[in-house]
Formats: sequence, structure tokens, C-alpha cells
Amino acid sequence: MSRLGLQRELQEAAALERRRQRELQRQSRIFNARVRTIGIDKDALDAQVKERKIQEAAEKARNEELDNEMNQNDKIMCMLEERHRNDIRNINKTISEFQKNFQKPETRREFDLSDPQALKKDRPARLADNDPHCTVSGLQKFMGEDLNYKQRTKFQKEQLREWSLQQQRDWKNALADQKLADYLYDKNRIEHDQKTMEQQRKEEESRRAVCTATKNFNRIQASELAERKRLEKYQKMKDDMDEISSLLQGDLLSENPEQAVSSFGRHRVVPDRWKGMTPEQQMAIRSFQQEQVLEKLRLKEEACRRDAEWHRQALQTARAQMLLERQQQRHHRQCRRALDKVNTELAQEQRSKNIYLKEEEYSNVPTGQYFAQFNTTSR
Repeated sequence: MSRLGLQRELQEAAALERRRQRELQRQSRIFNARVRTIGIDKDALDAQVKERKIQEAAEKARNEELDNEMNQNDKIMCMLEERHRNDIRNINKTISEFQKNFQKPETRREFDLSDPQALKKDRPARLADNDPHCTVSGLQKFMGEDLNYKQRTKFQKEQLREWSLQQQRDWKNALADQKLADYLYDKNRIEHDQKTMEQQRKEEESRRAVCTATKNFNRIQASELAERKRLEKYQKMKDDMDEISSLLQGDLLSENPEQAVSSFGRHRVVPDRWKGMTPEQQMAIRSFQQEQVLEKLRLKEEACRRDAEWHRQALQTARAQMLLERQQQRHHRQCRRALDKVNTELAQEQRSKNIYLKEEEYSNVPTGQYFAQFNTTSR
């Protein structure tokens, strides 16, 4: 459904709904005794007249729209007919050109029977210097003649002239192309340089701004770091002085052995305050260390004896392995010597057989064939 038809249906539905509403209002006025004063409803009649005028205007507008649409369709039909006539004209023109170019009378098989220029097209007695029809007995060609000299020289001059003009045109075109390329190259280079300068300027500004911000930030950080280091140095110096005072005044550097005595008894000590062992304790530790040294020496001697035993067994195993390898090598040499002897006997037997077969072959061949075979073999 077209947009015009849909709009028309919507208008008709709206007009029908308005008419229905007006009819309901009219009935309410007519059947109401308080409102009715005369025998007819003038407002309803006026509304009907107005609706009639609206319908006539809508009908007139619809007719004008249909007329415009018909005019548009007529124009389209005229254009299509004109295009069809142009297509037919172009097809006929193409057919005529095809007949003129590819269906000439000269291309027909029987054209030579009715050709008006047959005598003019007939081959002369002599066409050129290398005409195969001009035999010696025809007396049409003599030494020193050149029938195509003028045409050849003229053609050569024209060819040289065309070559020169073509070279000049090519040179001019190449020069123009080179100038255009240089102009475009210069233009692109200038634009590129301008863009590069603008980008460098922006980068320089941004770099300068970043450097400024970085310097300010570093300056602030440096000042804060210097202040922090100063406070840390002061605090460290103060802590060091306090530690030195506490050490100098404490029992640690005074080497007081009584500070290591535990509150649980004198036989127990405080580890972080202990200042050394008694001579009895030192002697007990030295005796225990001496026992450890002796035990280590004993274990070392046992390890040496065990290693010597392992070494002796390894030497015996290696000696037995070497003897076995030598025995195997002797056995291999004996087998190889026996195999070589057998191969030598077989080779001698084969050589003797070949010599015997050749002697048998030569004894059965005639003398001429023997010498021919001998010559062939020697070659």
C-alpha cells in the first residue's frame, strides 16, 4: 500500500469519527427540551455545510495530486520511449558500422569476378627486385637496378623524422613530468617541514613544561629529603650518644662476671650476659675435643684401608678384562688369517678357472675372429 493511500484512509477514518461525534452532539441537543427552541438544528446544518466544504477541498486536493502523479508518469513514459528510440538508433548504427568494417564487398568470395578495379589491381610484370616471378629468361631484372630506391629513401627520411619528433615529444613530456614531480616534491617537503617544525615546537613546549614541572618537583623533593636526612642524622647522633653512655655505664664493657649469674642459682647463667667459662669447663671441653680428633683419625684410617681394598679389586678386574680382550683379539686374528687363506685359495681357483675358460673359448674361435676379438680387447 502506498503512502498516499494510507494517508487517504486515515483522513477518511478521522472524518467518519468527527461525523459520528457531531451526530451524537446533535442528537443530545435535539432530544433535550431545554435546549431545543426551533424545529431544525442550525448548528448541525452549519457543521454539515462546513464538512461538505472540507470534503470538496480534500477531493480537489486529491484530484490535483492524482493529476500531478499522472503528469509525472507521462514524463517518465516519454523519457522511456525516447531512451528506447535512442537504443534502437544506436543498435542500427552499430550494425551499420559492423557491416561497413567487417562485411565489406571485398571480403566476399565472388568479388573478384565483378571487381571494377580488377585491371588496376592486377599484378605488374615486375613488383620488386626480389620478385620470384622475374626469372633470368624474362629479362625483367638487370644488375645495378633498384626500383624501390626513392620509396625506401623517402620512407627512411619519414621514419627518421618521426623518430626525431617522437624523441622531442618524449623529452618534453619527461621534462614536464620532472618539473611537476619536482614541484610536488618541493610542495610536499615544505608541508612536511612545516608540520615537522610545528610538531617540534609543540614537543619542545611540552618538554619545557615537563622539565619545569620536574625541576619544581625535584626541588621540593630535594628540600624534603635534606630536611629528613638532617632530622635522621640528628636522631641517629642522639641515639648513638645514648647507646655509648649506656654501654660505658653498663656491666657489659666492665666485664663483671657477677652479671651472668642467674636468679635461679649460681650454677645457671644468663646467656646474653655470660663473660666466659671457668678453667675446669675449658679443660673438659679440650679433653672432649681430643677424643673427637682421635675418633676422626681412626675413621680416616678405616676409610683409607677401604679405599686401598677397592683400588686393589679394581686393578685385578681391569687386569682380568685386559687379558680377556687380548685373548679375544688373538682369536679374531687367527679367524681372520684362516679366512684370508680360504679367500686366497678361492681366488686362485677362480682365476685358474677363468684362464681355462678363455683358453677353451679361443681354441674354438676361428683365426680371423680371434684376431678381431684380440684387437677389440686391446683397444
